[in-house]
Amino acid sequence: MKLLRYILPILFALPLMANAQCRAFTKNRVLPMMAGYVQNDNYNSAQLVPGDEAELLMTFYGGKEYRLVVGVHPILGEVDYEVLDANNQLIYNSKDTKSENKYIFDFKMSTTQQLIIRIRVPEQKTAVTAHEGCVTVMSGFKEGAQ
Repeated sequence: MKLLRYILPILFALPLMANAQCRAFTKNRVLPMMAGYVQNDNYNSAQLVPGDEAELLMTFYGGKEYRLVVGVHPILGEVDYEVLDANNQLIYNSKDTKSENKYIFDFKMSTTQQLIIRIRVPEQKTAVTAHEGCVTVMSGFKEGAQ
């Protein structure tokens, strides 16, 4: 019974600690990539493991210049993402980008629309255990840009 009294609080604290680590990762590694852009107030972050896929629906307003940043913890390796319109038409695929900044996508919206951001974490064939890592999606717009 004494053991249960110590283990239970630890089990409840683990998700909170993971969320705190993800917030620290976002603040230290992802936020600096938004330089020159006003970030939106949404915090879109998740702990993913190899083989996971996640989708996020975001609204972008016409006439604005945007920056989309996908922050990936290094433990996950090379994560790919796509940006699709509401009809699932591909707008951007990070696989097609050869630059070192493949996790940054700058674009201008002509009309207001919702876009789907689909993130895929590749399987790790050599790993014995699957490590989870933080993936954060942030967007921001250029102030005064029309």
